[in-house]
Amino acid sequence: MSTEPTNPPAASAPNATSGGALTLEDGPAEAQRLIDAGTARGVVLRLLGGVAVRLRCPHATHRSLTRTYADLDFVTPKKQSRAVRDVLTAAGYVADRRFNALHGERRLLLFDEARGRQVDIFLSTFEMCHKLPLEKRLTLHPYTLSPADLLLTKLQIVQLNAKDLQDILALLLDFPPITHSVRPGDELDVATIAELCARDWGWYTSVNDSLDQAAAAAQSLLGVDDAETVAQRIATLKQQLVDAPKSLPWRSRALVGRRMAWYELPEEVHR
Repeated sequence: MSTEPTNPPAASAPNATSGGALTLEDGPAEAQRLIDAGTARGVVLRLLGGVAVRLRCPHATHRSLTRTYADLDFVTPKKQSRAVRDVLTAAGYVADRRFNALHGERRLLLFDEARGRQVDIFLSTFEMCHKLPLEKRLTLHPYTLSPADLLLTKLQIVQLNAKDLQDILALLLDFPPITHSVRPGDELDVATIAELCARDWGWYTSVNDSLDQAAAAAQSLLGVDDAETVAQRIATLKQQLVDAPKSLPWRSRALVGRRMAWYELPEEVHR
């Protein structure tokens, strides 16, 4: 599979924002524009979420997996938070000053006023139901997170919605699990997932639960052959999770089990 993102559809004519910069209506094209703008200024900005899956996965255009993309989500190193705000401001975005003042240590929020588009920027760590440290792996691919990290951003969600399941299925169809990848930016490196889950029982439990939900969704959304492919790849992943040696904290937490919550429920942030 090529390391380059797929060519996005031709965007309609750009709109001028209040700052005079131009934004693109097409989400994948706009995401690439912003990443390129960051790269030109030495800023590491990497895409995650549904738009990242759309860029990396041909199956994201499958008739049962096609979805809408309202917003853009990125990760950047925490030390570059000021620089990334400057990049997006120059590119036509307006910062949510109140939100950023309250939460700017871990997350930034900006808006494309002309198009009603929200941009979330996570600083070093992606956090929803669990915390996913990413800074050391941000440069594995020039535009998005690695396939394993893209999958982890979805598998950590305790209350998966239809779009999350579609993204998980697209990733599993386009990236076969590789036990120890030498190209983790372009392959689904199982070691990344297994090592994280072997350290943290909460992660292990949420990932297993989400994989079970994805297997069930594949039966209803996909054809027989694709559903079987997904089932086989999920079985491979789950076996690797079982086989990975567990840490002492993992074993201690496993004794408590589901009697105590092992996750956080995030609040949706909208203007």
